[in-house]
Amino acid sequence: MRIAIDAMGGDNAPDAAIKAAQRVAGKYPNDEFLLFGNEEQLTVKLGDTKAANIVIVPTTEVIETGDEPTKAVRRKKDSSLVRAARAVRQGEADALVSAGNTGALLTVATIIIGRIRGVDRAAILVDVPNLKKPGQTFAYIDAGANAEVKPKYLHQYALMASRYASDVKGIDNPRVGLLNNGAEEEKGSPVTKETYQLLKNEPAIQFIGNVEARDILNDPADILVTDGFTGNAVLKTVEGVAMTLLDILKTAIKDGGVRAKMGGALLYKSIKQQLSGIDASTLSGGLFFGVKQPVIKAHGNATENELSMAIEQAISIVESRLYERLGELLKQQKEEAKSTDD
Repeated sequence: MRIAIDAMGGDNAPDAAIKAAQRVAGKYPNDEFLLFGNEEQLTVKLGDTKAANIVIVPTTEVIETGDEPTKAVRRKKDSSLVRAARAVRQGEADALVSAGNTGALLTVATIIIGRIRGVDRAAILVDVPNLKKPGQTFAYIDAGANAEVKPKYLHQYALMASRYASDVKGIDNPRVGLLNNGAEEEKGSPVTKETYQLLKNEPAIQFIGNVEARDILNDPADILVTDGFTGNAVLKTVEGVAMTLLDILKTAIKDGGVRAKMGGALLYKSIKQQLSGIDASTLSGGLFFGVKQPVIKAHGNATENELSMAIEQAISIVESRLYERLGELLKQQKEEAKSTDD
């Protein structure tokens, strides 16, 4: 397979992308990794160590973090991100990985690569650590693509995420929860109430009901569905609380005398390891669900290690043939809905 990498996207570009590509290229010698970006910079930084299966694709422009997404995509047609997306659309690459401008990445994913037929809105799915089961994660969708949604969008997210959990993560009959402000069926906004009924009556998924934000890290479900505004806000709140707790603990140890320092030295590393699992920079890349080919969004300040994880995630998604199955699933759902209406 061939993976397109936006080498100029992100705070640590192009160094992080170059090192990540080199690392992954060694593990997957039969695959090709296309680095889109400034030819001179990439050539000099790769030097004589360039792996044989890394290909530099020269581009002359960069979409910056502060650029207005739609305008930047239209005007910077020779940018590393736009060119990488076009390579995927034209069949020259099987997936796209970028740590760049999220809005621009969503724009190229939906406009250039295009949505799967039958999908109303693409969404961002991330795997979030399950603190009750160390080493395991749950699928969280939408993590920030769509602030305003309709119940049918959330219904589609649940269907797509269920297929992801079964085909990629190997979970048999994954549990689907709806993020809400109460566990009772009648709780929530008109959108969540209607969504609840759609999910409750959907035979293709195992819907377990509403999930409150305080419970999301404690294994309530294998998939948690929400709108992009709520999803992004909750995820960042969880991350912020985790980091604040570490700061409080560090201060308590520092100012607490000899006994606090002795006890803290024993506990701090273990607690930090547990809480760092919900740091956004350590999560897997965000998967843009609903577009025709895999698009992975790495964290904006992604390091070599985090970009390597995102590239390997793209490889596993392509190998699973998940996106082909998603198209088949949504086509089947549409046909069944049409026959019911008739």
